[in-house]
Amino acid sequence: MKSVTSDDCCSAAPAHQHHKEHNHSHDHHDHGHHHHNHDHDHDHGDHDHDHGGSGWKSQLPLITALIILAVMLTLDFGFGIHLNNYLQLGIFGFAYLLAGYDVLKVAFKKALKLDFLNEFSLMCVATIGAFCIGSYSEGVAVMVFYSLGEWFQHAAVDNAKKSIKALLDIRSETAMVLRNGSLQLVKPAEISIGELIQVKAGEKVALDGELVSEKGTFNTAAMTGESKPDSKAKGDIVLAGMINLNTVIEVKVTALFKDSKLSKILDMVQDATARKSKTQLFISRFARVYTPIVFGLAVLVVGLPYFFSAHYVFTDWFYRGLVFLVISCPCALVISIPLGYFGGIGLASKNGILFKGSNFLDVMTKINTVVMDKTGTLTKGVFKVQKVTAANGDEKELMRLTAAIESKSTHPIAAAIGLYAGDVFKDLKIGQVEEVAGKGLKGLIGEKEVLAGNTKLLDQFSITYPQEITREEDTVVVVAVDGLYAGYITIADELKEDAVEAIRAMHKAGLQTVMLSGDKQAVVNKVSKVLGIDQAYGDLLPEDKVAKVQALKDAGRHIAFVGDGINDAPVVALADAGIAMGGLGSDATIETADIVIQNDQPSRIVTAIQIGKVTKTIVWQNISLAIGVKVVVLILGAGGVATLWEAVVADVGVAFLAILNAIRVQRTKFN
Repeated sequence: MKSVTSDDCCSAAPAHQHHKEHNHSHDHHDHGHHHHNHDHDHDHGDHDHDHGGSGWKSQLPLITALIILAVMLTLDFGFGIHLNNYLQLGIFGFAYLLAGYDVLKVAFKKALKLDFLNEFSLMCVATIGAFCIGSYSEGVAVMVFYSLGEWFQHAAVDNAKKSIKALLDIRSETAMVLRNGSLQLVKPAEISIGELIQVKAGEKVALDGELVSEKGTFNTAAMTGESKPDSKAKGDIVLAGMINLNTVIEVKVTALFKDSKLSKILDMVQDATARKSKTQLFISRFARVYTPIVFGLAVLVVGLPYFFSAHYVFTDWFYRGLVFLVISCPCALVISIPLGYFGGIGLASKNGILFKGSNFLDVMTKINTVVMDKTGTLTKGVFKVQKVTAANGDEKELMRLTAAIESKSTHPIAAAIGLYAGDVFKDLKIGQVEEVAGKGLKGLIGEKEVLAGNTKLLDQFSITYPQEITREEDTVVVVAVDGLYAGYITIADELKEDAVEAIRAMHKAGLQTVMLSGDKQAVVNKVSKVLGIDQAYGDLLPEDKVAKVQALKDAGRHIAFVGDGINDAPVVALADAGIAMGGLGSDATIETADIVIQNDQPSRIVTAIQIGKVTKTIVWQNISLAIGVKVVVLILGAGGVATLWEAVVADVGVAFLAILNAIRVQRTKFN
């Protein structure tokens, strides 16, 4: 049986505690080797023995001790067979060593470091004390049930960690790479940028890359939480962890294994389990102060009555002191709290939300204002044609000419027009097309001279146009043919499917909503009106956004800022919680934000807050339950009402209830 000291794994915690250190450069991780030990228990506080694993085979000595205890109690109470005292001592002593080996070993190691005031010493003193006064069966029972409780606690923590790991550890072990005209099976870490990999149907993509095949369909659920298939065309980016659904495809590798989005997300989640919340830090400190106080009180329970009682019997008061020690063990607190937070991080991962630490689960419970960027957060960042207005009523011809000239531009607006028009202009001869910087395009389409751009372009060529165009709320492309105004096309960014529902949910949750955008105020007003946002500000530079957020903070608001995390980095750093939309977007997003919403859905902002609140509720229920039951039984024990049996049942019972309550976090469903 081995033992791991949590002092080593907790020593790194302070570096993670200040959650505003947004600039988490992941360079210090060796992404390639992934040296994080997933099973290493970061959060156990004083619980630093591992019972040799949580499988039942590793617990055979403990199970044997439990059987011996059951047989001895059956003989004694069931059949009235009383064994010789020395024989009893030998049998119970053997059972005690089987059950308590781990605890005794850890207590001894701590004693060598002059650390006597911990829960392991507390258990040893209580159980050896029981043997000293002849309560052999109770001494063994306390150790057996304490160790059983520990085993179940460790198993629960392991399962919580495995669920986090299973949700995200979706890397491929091998990949088929095309080298020297043949396919070779190699480890993804050995593949270079520019190489071609082949992915069969049903297999995971091993590395980030560009689709070389004509098309492919992928299951991206592991990356985004979205179960619907995602279709990709030749030249599109595919990411490690996506599952190829249909035919064999080829992918040209664009990022090394250690630099893939998946590796970065995995590192982030592994770090998250090490970053402690204030509640956890408080409980660890509480346990360190609490244990010595309990030892002192137990000594007083034994010694004080000597001065006040005429019929003082040492063994009676010594027994009460032992009961006091057993029930005071803080294991339910020390274990169930990190377990609650692991559950919260796991539940968030299932919902496509990555928390960079359990401290952010706490932060989200205080948020009362959500500040959002417009493009890419509430809108798709994909422009679409809204309406076509021709001066002469021939919208089709206006679209043909505009699509023809715009086909020579790479601007997103030109792409939107091309998508809308299709190939209606294929019979037109496109002559010389030149770009007029910041204004639009001028070119020869067939025999006609066409201008397409903003109103400044028509002003430059002294072409008159209706003034109502300037009052349009969307982006406008004005068209002139042969020196005369011909009409205009409006283009707008499309709202995300769940944007309206997201804002409604925020208002229902009592959150104030604010939208900040660099787009023109008319566009911002239109979007905010459709969504029902409380406050909306347009025409903002990055420094203006910072000023707006600072003003809200000065007014005492707790802010979550939602953006793309690159140009908004200063605002993200200023907010109480920085949330990045689309963890598959940019590396800067993953680096800067505290929370990453992987599937781009703004409605998940409310889910993130709900998960924080559910986790906090369960953690505080556990704290209240553990402290409440302990106080009652401590008083009963000191008063001579509770026995060692009741003390151990109360202690282990509270731990079990706390564990079951903490596991409940992962069962929570969100629509």
